[in-house]
Amino acid sequence: MMNQLTVRELMMIEDEIRAEQLTAKTMNWCACACEDHAMRTQLEQMAEQHQLRVGELSQYFNRSKHMQ
Repeated sequence: MMNQLTVRELMMIEDEIRAEQLTAKTMNWCACACEDHAMRTQLEQMAEQHQLRVGELSQYFNRSKHMQ
C-alpha cells in the first residue's frame, strides 16, 4: 500500500503537472512554427512525451488524493 502524501507533496505534484502541460503546449507551438520537417517531428515527439507525463502524474495524484 502506498504511503499517504502530505498536502505539500500533493501541491508539488500539481505544480509539476502544470509545468508538464505548459512544456507540452510550448513544444507544440514551436512545432507549428517550425518549417524544418525533421525538427517539427522531433518537437511533436517531445510534446507527446510531456503530455504522457501529465497523464502519469495525474493518475498518481488522483490515487493519492483519494487516500487522504
